Amino acid sequence: MDQQDAGVDAPLRIDTGKPHPARMYDWFLGGKDNYPVDEELGRQLVSFAPVIPVMARMNRAFMHRATRWVAGRGVRQFLDIGTGIPTEPNLHQVAQEVAPEARVVYCDNDPIVLAHAGALLRGTPEGAVDYVQADARDTAAILERARGTLDFDRPVALSLIALLHFIGDEDGAYELVEGLKKELAPGSFLIMSHLTPDFHPEEASQKVVDLYRAGGLTMDMRSRDRFARFFDGLGPVAPGIVAAEDWHPELGEPVPGQEGVLSGAYAAVARKG
Repeated sequence: MDQQDAGVDAPLRIDTGKPHPARMYDWFLGGKDNYPVDEELGRQLVSFAPVIPVMARMNRAFMHRATRWVAGRGVRQFLDIGTGIPTEPNLHQVAQEVAPEARVVYCDNDPIVLAHAGALLRGTPEGAVDYVQADARDTAAILERARGTLDFDRPVALSLIALLHFIGDEDGAYELVEGLKKELAPGSFLIMSHLTPDFHPEEASQKVVDLYRAGGLTMDMRSRDRFARFFDGLGPVAPGIVAAEDWHPELGEPVPGQEGVLSGAYAAVARKG
């Protein structure tokens, strides 16, 4: 990866007064790259729902399995938007274990992710790994930068893991995905997971939404029908839209503590014809 292109030397402007989803996810996973404001909201959520750290790992395990599945079907290019703070194994490590020549572009808007990009996002000599510092809604900038590493005339796996529930309809969540899908060549895949209220009592889901919103964060848990809209025009692969833990569990190891736990997220992989 070209560290200068990734912006590793750029000055970091980290807002420590407001929680950030990437840093909260890091805290849920037991990482150290977060701030008291992230931990505070994280503890409030875990106090209400102690299984949230397990749910976060179950979501990440889906990403590993889906990446492995897509790479096993010949895809050698990956665009991961909303990558979060690097936690091994990262997407590029999973993909390059299957295909050392795989090329991966990560994107996030948290400066802490940027700070780790040069040190942690290192791939195989045969492949390539790059990092784009940008907001997920700035698809033009993401695509422009990603074209330096990826060939959009060939299939790309677009990974949107646990991202879109932080972007409301009014902020253009569906338009964002449609714009990205249009740039994908036939044979590309959309890999996606998304929190939903469908698996838990309405009052419990609303409590989680309220806690996030009290922390200044958007939280839009979408129903199955609303989640399915992101895949309009694509062909879902079996088993279709399912709970994250039910998407080809045979392709990975169970998450410790997941027995009897619902991930609270829908997941799916779909192909562009």
